Amino acid sequence: MTISLRRRLAALAGLGSLFVAAAASAQTPAYPTKPIQLIAQQPPGSGSDAMTRVWADCAAQALGQPVVVQNRPGANGILAVSALKGQAADGYTLMSIGMSQMSITPYTYRQHPYDPATDFDGVAVLGTSPLVLTVPAGEGVARLADLQKLAASTPGGLNFGSPGKGSPAHLLTTALLDKLGVAGTHVPFVGEGAGMAALMGHQIQAMTLVGGTAAPQVKAGKLVALAVFDNQRSALMPDVPTIAELLPAAADLARPSWIAIVAKAGTPPQLLARLNAVSEGCRSNAQYLQRLETMSVTLTASKPADVRAWAARDAAVWRPLIDKLGLATE
Repeated sequence: MTISLRRRLAALAGLGSLFVAAAASAQTPAYPTKPIQLIAQQPPGSGSDAMTRVWADCAAQALGQPVVVQNRPGANGILAVSALKGQAADGYTLMSIGMSQMSITPYTYRQHPYDPATDFDGVAVLGTSPLVLTVPAGEGVARLADLQKLAASTPGGLNFGSPGKGSPAHLLTTALLDKLGVAGTHVPFVGEGAGMAALMGHQIQAMTLVGGTAAPQVKAGKLVALAVFDNQRSALMPDVPTIAELLPAAADLARPSWIAIVAKAGTPPQLLARLNAVSEGCRSNAQYLQRLETMSVTLTASKPADVRAWAARDAAVWRPLIDKLGLATE
C-alpha cells in the first residue's frame, strides 16, 4: 500500500467518525426545550414548598426555561409520588422530596405505597434544615420538663400535630414522648402550615416544625421553642437547646430534615447530570444563598447517586424505630 493510498484511507476514516458524531448529536435533542414541571409534596406556606420555589427560580435562570411548581399535597407525599410516577421519564417532570418521603413514609404502611430505591432517580440533595419542637405561647410551658409534666397530667397525654403520617415531625415527636415515658395522640394535617395554625390556635399542644418555619413565630411570641433536633443549636434560635443537651437518652433523635430533587426512575443519565450541574451551580448564586440562609438551610454538595444513598442511610435508622413504636399500619 502506497503512502498516498494510506493517507486517503485515513482521511475517509476521519470523515466517517465526523458523520457518526454528527448523527449521534442529531439523535440527542437539546434539553430543555419546554417548561419543566416541579411537583411539590407540601402545600404553599410550608418550609419544603419555600425551598422548592427557591430552587425552581434558580434552575429556571440556568436552564433558560420556566420551572413551574405544582403543589400536590396529601398523604405526606404519596399523592405527589403518584403524580410523578404517572409522567414520562423524560426530565420534564421533577419532584422535590424530603427525608420523610425517602426514608420514613413508605415504611409506616405494611404494604409500601412506593419504593424509594427503585421509583426515583436522584438529581441532587439541596440541603438540611433543623427541626424544632414547639408549643403555643401562653400555656405555661417554657421547658421540655414542663411539657413532660403537662403530658403526664393530661388524660390520654398530649395532642401533637405533624404535616402528615410518616413525617419526621410525627416520628420524632412520637419517639421523644416514648423516651419521656408519657402518652400522646398524633393529629396529622395536610402540610406544615395547617398544623402550625392549629398549634397557634391552641387546638393542639405541641408540634415539631422546620426551623425556618418556626423561628418567625417564636420571635413574634406566638410559639415557644423547646428543643432542636440537631447536634448543634440553630443560628435562628441560638437560645434553644438541642435535644441531646436536654435529654442525653434522646441524642439519637438529633436528625435534621433534608430535601432533594428527584426524577422518575428511567430518566436518561445525561439529563440527570445536566440538572445536577444546574443545582450545583445554584450554590454560587448569591440570591439563592441568601434566600435559603434566611430559612436556616445548610447547603449540601451532591451527585445524583447521593439521593438514594442518603435515603438508605436514614431508612436504616428510621425503619427499626417505626417497628419499635408500632407505627406501621395497613
